[in-house]
Amino acid sequence: MTITATDLVVPYITAREGEEADSLLNLNVRIGPDRRPRLGYKDEAGPDRDLRGVLWARYSMSLGFAGQPTGNPRWRLVHPLRQRITMALLRCQVCTVPLKRSDGILFVETADDGDDYTGPVKTAQPPVCLEHARMAARRCPRLRSQGHVALLATRFPLYGVIGTPYQYTADGIQPLAASDAPLPYNHPQIDWFLASQLVRELRDYEVVSLDDLVPAA
Repeated sequence: MTITATDLVVPYITAREGEEADSLLNLNVRIGPDRRPRLGYKDEAGPDRDLRGVLWARYSMSLGFAGQPTGNPRWRLVHPLRQRITMALLRCQVCTVPLKRSDGILFVETADDGDDYTGPVKTAQPPVCLEHARMAARRCPRLRSQGHVALLATRFPLYGVIGTPYQYTADGIQPLAASDAPLPYNHPQIDWFLASQLVRELRDYEVVSLDDLVPAA
């Protein structure tokens, strides 16, 4: 979700100049809890994996006052850790405020003519507070040109991740072709996946108008 206008607001999850991905040379093969080989880091630490045990892409952080991201925004890039935090903890992807609406959690998607929004929706867009949802609908070039759909969800379990699959070959660890399609947590190849975005599946939701919603108390 990109916002560009006067009084620029940069979403918390947006990557910044000076933030860089870790070298893929740090990847190696590790033995998992099930005694099977899996993708890992040579100097792996606890935060490198999520609660489901999936390995996450490392990305440096450029932080300024009060631990907030600093530097020019790289609008088309999402910072893996910040996206993971806001999606996992259900915080606004723009301002990080905890979302506590009694009628559901608000997600805003780019309109998709091929989706009638009658079934489950998989999304890598973290939720957003009403203030910044309205701002994004007005200012984000992508949402303005393609349209938006606001979904107020009451059931939205974690589904899986988006990222890059890897395999072990005679030449070492090699990436396979990446896809924007999410990989479910129960997929047999999940142990050889380097995640960069966390995905939820919206199962119970209604399509709403941002203008009709009342700010949370």
